[in-house]
Amino acid sequence: MPLTGIKTICPSAIISEIIFVPHPKLFLLALSFYTRLPMPPTLDHRRLPEAILYLPLVGWLVGSISAFGFYLALSLWPLSTAIILALLVGILTTGALHEDGFADVCDGFGGGWGKHRILEIMKDSHIGVYGVLGLLLLILLKFTALSSIPAVAIPLILIAGHSISRLMPLLLMHKLDYARDDQSKSAAAIYQPNRQQLAVAGCCALLPILLLPPLCVLAIIPVLLSTAFLGKYFYRHIGGYTGDCLGASQQVAEVIFYLSVSTLWKFI
Repeated sequence: MPLTGIKTICPSAIISEIIFVPHPKLFLLALSFYTRLPMPPTLDHRRLPEAILYLPLVGWLVGSISAFGFYLALSLWPLSTAIILALLVGILTTGALHEDGFADVCDGFGGGWGKHRILEIMKDSHIGVYGVLGLLLLILLKFTALSSIPAVAIPLILIAGHSISRLMPLLLMHKLDYARDDQSKSAAAIYQPNRQQLAVAGCCALLPILLLPPLCVLAIIPVLLSTAFLGKYFYRHIGGYTGDCLGASQQVAEVIFYLSVSTLWKFI
């Protein structure tokens, strides 16, 4: 929406287009869209595309809530139950937004031929066999990976996993174009962060990993490689990304991170 008056020449508005300027209201806006947490009703939803830059910080909060749920559950039930409840808390906090995108991508790319058909299937609100199987395997992989890690480390790993995985959609948005011609409910996906904004978001995403044993930093490599593969796959089949593709990239990155840390932990 075009701005009028003094805002059109405001230096801060120009600077914000060049570098990432922290904005509390944008963070709250990101929370209002990417979580089910109650937020003030006065937020300017026209700035929703910019709010996606705060995804790693949203990951901090979602991961912390999941970690707290794990900590409480572990005091009452066995490790396996605590992990399942921690995953459930994360899903309830986000309203399964990213899981829904992952399921739609499984259905679209699993059952569609050609860009038009793939996009059409992903837009369908019904879930198919590919989506059901994909979600089932995804949750099982998260569960088994976390189960192989000492309980004392799981809370920090949850925070790090939720944070670093939410950087991956930003990387796809930086490299690819939006694949749909129409502006659907995924309008928040239509934004292209610049390198400076990515650098700041990347620092935020990486900070929780520094609280883990140093060897765990290597888990970033397979996460980045899996995102690069997804980016090329999306580009080859639909010429870019959709909101569902971004959600799928977050979920894939999260499970890859858990699997990688689970492997690296054998040498810690």
